[in-house]
Amino acid sequence: MAQITCQFVRPDRLLYEGPIASMVLVTPTGELGVWPGHAPEIVALGNGIVRIHRLPEEGGDMVKVIISGGYAEITPTQVIILADHARRSDDIEPDVVRATRGKAVASRDELPEGDGRRAYYDNKIAWCDLLLQNAPQEHDA
Repeated sequence: MAQITCQFVRPDRLLYEGPIASMVLVTPTGELGVWPGHAPEIVALGNGIVRIHRLPEEGGDMVKVIISGGYAEITPTQVIILADHARRSDDIEPDVVRATRGKAVASRDELPEGDGRRAYYDNKIAWCDLLLQNAPQEHDA
């Protein structure tokens, strides 16, 4: 079976590395499918879910990664993703994300309107919102 090598990096660590069957990237203008033999391309990444389709011999499952910004370099045999923010969907702890979001809102609200530092907290709040939208669904007991 044809395959493509994937290397998925975020600023603090390697998030995923290995052979895959295909993937779907999220860009500012929509989704982009990547298969073995893809034409060389460099694309900006948007906010949303990257879907990595693993090879059948590797389990054949789909790995979902929530991303916000970055770039991907695609060649016929590999894709390298450099994401600004990235988290596997199975690694999201909603309670931790909600607490982080609450602290970011409080810190932002302590700053006066028009203070440029508010943008940092606005971005952090938006990232937390994206994670919460894509967190595994909690079930009622």
